[in-house]
Amino acid sequence: MAEDAGVPEDYLVALWRAVAVFRVAALAYAALTVSQNFTGYRHPLGGWIVLGVMAAWTAYTVARFPPPATPTPASARTVPLVADLCVTAGCVLATHWVESAARLVAGEPPITVMWLGGPVLAWAVAYGRRGGLFAGAVIALCNFLIHTPHSAYTLSQLSFAPGLLLLAGASLGYLARLAVRAQEALERGTRLQAAAHERDRLARDIHDSVLQVLARVQRQGLAAGGEAAELGRLAGEQEAALRALVGIGAADPEPAAGIRDIRVLITMLADPTVTVAAPATPVLLPAPAAEELVLALRAALDNVAGHCPPETRVWILIEDEPASVTVSLRDDGPGFAPGRLERAAEAGRLGVAQSILGRVRELGGTARVDSVPGQGTEVELRVPR
Repeated sequence: MAEDAGVPEDYLVALWRAVAVFRVAALAYAALTVSQNFTGYRHPLGGWIVLGVMAAWTAYTVARFPPPATPTPASARTVPLVADLCVTAGCVLATHWVESAARLVAGEPPITVMWLGGPVLAWAVAYGRRGGLFAGAVIALCNFLIHTPHSAYTLSQLSFAPGLLLLAGASLGYLARLAVRAQEALERGTRLQAAAHERDRLARDIHDSVLQVLARVQRQGLAAGGEAAELGRLAGEQEAALRALVGIGAADPEPAAGIRDIRVLITMLADPTVTVAAPATPVLLPAPAAEELVLALRAALDNVAGHCPPETRVWILIEDEPASVTVSLRDDGPGFAPGRLERAAEAGRLGVAQSILGRVRELGGTARVDSVPGQGTEVELRVPR
């Protein structure tokens, strides 16, 4: 039933204080009503007894509410609220014993008067709209039962009072949930802002030290040639991967279990000859689909490495669309003539057909390879969400 289960009660302290103030003010009004009307009661002493119960219960609820947020046992949260509702309902029903029948038929309110709204507000704060409506319906039913037999006047009055109770319960319940959501949004924004500041600080430190060293090793290694050139190439790859890690992920929320951000997976493929362009926000896919898509992309990069000159440049573009994710790979290599892929498949060379096109089609997506001799090759992989 609880709509704010798992939400710390600290966010609702102000609302609980407002409920406590309402109880005290309503008790004072009820005491004034009893002091003015007790001479007309059928059982005057009973009126004072009911008022005493109301005063004692008000003191208890002001001191002990809100109920514990993480109770042990679990019923510790619900029992005080149920008791609050039962005590208030009993005080309302006691009016039928204390008041005279003539006054009730004339539409006299219960001894509790406004005090009966306390549990309605408490349930609304604790359980949201549904809790407020439930408590309001219970108290409204008790108010209806004490006014018997019903006259035209009491019926008109009783059609108004329950509406106020239900409206108060629903309205405060909605405000309580709204306050919780606003607090959660504020804390989430604060966490993201702090993470962004930390990422920026780390990026500055890494740029001023590690990245500069790797870039220097790459330049000097390539210039020296031989084994040093291989070292320079590896340093360049690590520099590109580290730049990708610095640029993505630190301020982004963690994906849910079984979901992957393909920006992170694909950006790890970047190196001095491979450039990756990705959206600023996470691009999420189910983990199996994300992994297969990256494997297809790796196969395309392997084809570039195997059939194009070493200096061939590759550009990868990630597009996040409402119904699908599209990854395009384009190179500036020599390209190939139309029909070459079909002839390769007929000859039993199924690298592109299976490793790239086949993987994407098994995911329910589409794959397209376009190439023009002398103008490079473009591979487009589209996977549905």
